[in-house]
Amino acid sequence: MRYTFRMAPRSLLRGSSAAAFAALAVVVLATSACARTSDGTVSRAALPKEARDTLANVRRGPPFPYERDGIAFGNRERLLPAEPRDYYREYTVRTPGERTRGARRIVCGGKPTEPDACWYSDDHYQSFRKIVE
Repeated sequence: MRYTFRMAPRSLLRGSSAAAFAALAVVVLATSACARTSDGTVSRAALPKEARDTLANVRRGPPFPYERDGIAFGNRERLLPAEPRDYYREYTVRTPGERTRGARRIVCGGKPTEPDACWYSDDHYQSFRKIVE
């Protein structure tokens, strides 16, 4: 696996802040690279613990921890396969430290407690990765 890292200009990096910046960048890149695959999928095991918990909640069914969990997802971004209206449902993935619902979501298609497929988004629907077992 290859990692690409581009440093900021030296004028931005001084002393211990340079080391902190470099360490943070390596952690972010490594975490991102481990979870993502080249074919747009993510394994269930590679998901954050909170996302695995959300998947378990989906299969268990209501009540859900967030009021908007289980509502229809319109797929307006058209990033998921085209399906009839109300096929997809969205669920919040808790983000530690966030006071709001945060940006992480799981969207599942099919029967509510027996979905045909689920997708993970960690950037509020800007991108999706299909969850594979």
